[in-house]
Amino acid sequence: MEEKKLDINSIIGFVLIFGILLYMFYMQTPTQEELEAKQKQEQVEQQKKQQEQEPKVATSEDFSAASAQDSLKFLELQNKLGAFAYSATLPSAKDEFTQVETELLDLKFSNKGGFLKEVRLKPFVDYDSIPIYLIKENNSTFNVNFGTTDSRILNTKDLYFEPSVTKNGENTVVSMKLKVSATKYLEYRYVLKPNDYMMDFSIQSQGLSQVINGSQEVNLDWSLKGFRNDKSISYENRYTRLTYQHDDGKISKLSPTGSDDESVEDLTWLSYRQHFFSSILISEKPFKSVKLTSENMVEDEDVDTLFTKTFGSKIPMALNAGELNENLKLYFGPTDHKVLKNYDYDLEDSIPLGWGIFGWINRYLFIPLFNFLITILPYGGAIIVMTILIKLLMSFVQYKQFLSQAKLKVIKPELDQIREKHKDNKMKIQQETMALQTQVGASPLSGCLPALIQLPVFYALFQFFPSAFDLRQKSFLWAEDLSSYDVVAQLPVKIPFYGEHVSLFPILAAIAIFFYMKMTTGQQTAMSQPQQEGMPDMQKMMKVMIYFSPLLMLVFFNNYASGLSLYYFISNLISIGIMIVIKNYILDEDKIHAQIQVKKAQPKKESKFQRKMKEMMEQAEQQQRNQNRKK
Repeated sequence: MEEKKLDINSIIGFVLIFGILLYMFYMQTPTQEELEAKQKQEQVEQQKKQQEQEPKVATSEDFSAASAQDSLKFLELQNKLGAFAYSATLPSAKDEFTQVETELLDLKFSNKGGFLKEVRLKPFVDYDSIPIYLIKENNSTFNVNFGTTDSRILNTKDLYFEPSVTKNGENTVVSMKLKVSATKYLEYRYVLKPNDYMMDFSIQSQGLSQVINGSQEVNLDWSLKGFRNDKSISYENRYTRLTYQHDDGKISKLSPTGSDDESVEDLTWLSYRQHFFSSILISEKPFKSVKLTSENMVEDEDVDTLFTKTFGSKIPMALNAGELNENLKLYFGPTDHKVLKNYDYDLEDSIPLGWGIFGWINRYLFIPLFNFLITILPYGGAIIVMTILIKLLMSFVQYKQFLSQAKLKVIKPELDQIREKHKDNKMKIQQETMALQTQVGASPLSGCLPALIQLPVFYALFQFFPSAFDLRQKSFLWAEDLSSYDVVAQLPVKIPFYGEHVSLFPILAAIAIFFYMKMTTGQQTAMSQPQQEGMPDMQKMMKVMIYFSPLLMLVFFNNYASGLSLYYFISNLISIGIMIVIKNYILDEDKIHAQIQVKKAQPKKESKFQRKMKEMMEQAEQQQRNQNRKK
C-alpha cells in the first residue's frame, strides 16, 4: 500500500488560506470611532421611538396656528352664511342622514337640507317586485328660501341641520335644527306615529326675529318627480295628477297632459298623486296664495322612462313677530279610499271618481258594495258578483227598452200603411206616425231614455276600476294584476294605438258587445222608419256601430285595467241573457197587440207639448202646400 504524504504545495495552500482569513477578519473589525458612531445612532433611534409612544403635548405655538386656521375658516363661512355660519361648524355639517323606521315607513332624513332623503313604503312593491320609493335619489327638493337682516338670500336645502331622535310615548320625534347658536335655530319637527302613513310636520323658528328679514318673502318650495311604478307608463301617467283642495272644500286639478300651472288662493292641501300612491302636504290653516306647476315627463309613450310627471309648489309663509310657525302634516302612502277616508281632511276626494252624479254613485254605491264583496269573495269573483247585481238592478231599464221595441214591432204594419197612403206627403207621414206612436205609448224616444239612464252607471264604473287600489296586484285567471292589462301574447312590434301585447279580456268583451249590438240593433233596424229628406241615414249608422263599438273596445281597452274589461265582458253576457229571457219568456206580442187596440179605442188626452208639436207640424205642412202652389 502506498503511504500518503503531505507535500510542500499543500502546506503552502493552507498557509495562504489561513492568511486570507486573518486579513478579512481584521478588515471587518470596526474601529473605535465607528463603534462610538454606531452607539450614538442607536441612542437617537431609541429617543425617536420613545417620542412616538409618548402623548403629544401641544405648545403655545401650535395653538396659535390652529386658532388662526379655524378663525380664517369661520370668517369665510360667516362671509357666505352670516349668522348661519355656526351651523356649518357643528359635527353634523356632513352629508349624512338619520334613518327612522315605523311599521309602514322607512325614512331617511338628510342633514343637508333637513328634509326627507328617502321615503320607502314598506308594505308595497312595484310591478317588477322592486320596493316602492316616493322619494329617492334626489327626485325631491324641499326648500325654505328667505332673506336675512345682513342682506343675504339663503336656501335651507344648502345648509346643514343638526338631527336628534327622541320618543314621546309611542310616537317618534325627529328634530332637524338649523342653528345660529345653541339656543337659536330654525327647526323641522317630524312626529311619526305607529301604523300611520301621516306624520305631523312643523316649521318653526326660535330667536331668529333679528336674523330673518321680515320685509322680504319667505317661500316654501317643494318639487317632486314621480317615479314610474306601473307596468304601463302611459296608463299610469294618465292617472298621475296634481290635485288640491281650496276655497273651503273645492277640489281642483292641474291638467293630466302636457304642462300646466295655476295660482291658487286659500289652499288647504295639495296632493302629488302618482296613480296608486300619493305625497300630500296639509296645512292646519289655509295658505293664502300658492303657485302650482305640473310638467309631463313622458314625451314619447313608446319609450320607457323613469319618471311620469314633475310637480312643484311655491308657498309664501307668513312671519309672526318675526318668527316662523307653520303647523303642517305630511302623508306618504297609498291612494286608497279606505285609508284616506280615515283622516279628517277629505283626502279621499283626491281620487278621480268622477264629477257630480258619477262621483256620487261611486262613493255611495260602488265603493261600499265592492268593499263588502272583497271581504267574502276573491277579487275577480267580487267583480263578477258586483256586475250581476248591477245588471239585475238595471234590468227594469232593459225591460222598458225592449217593451218599447216590441210595441213598435207590433204597430209596424200600421206604420207601413201610413207611409204607403201618404207616400207623396212626408210631412203627413210624420204627423200620423207620431200620433199613432203617442196613442199606443211606443215612441222611439221611450226606447232611448232607458239607454240614457244607464250612461251614468257606465261612466262611474269607467272611473271606479282604474282607481280601485284594492285591485292592485290582485290576480284572476290569466290576469296577474286586475289594476293593469292582462297579457296572453307579446307582439314582435308595437302597433300604434294598440300596443305590443295582446290582452284577452278586451277581446272577450269586444265579442260580447258585437253579439249584443247585433241582436238589439238588428231589431231596431227592422222597425226603423225610412230615411227622411235632409236627415242622416240611421240604419247605416247603426250598422256601422255594430262593428265600430267592438273595434273601439278591442283597441282602447288593450292597455286598460283588466278588471274593467272583465266587468264589460260579464256585463254584456248578462245583457244578452236578460234580453233573451225578456223576449222569449216575459214579453208576449199578442198580449201587447191586444193592449194596444184597447188603448187606441180609448180617447187620448193630448199634453201641452204634444199640442204644440202638432201645431208646429201643421204650420210646416201649410207652408209646404203654399210653396207647392207657387211652383
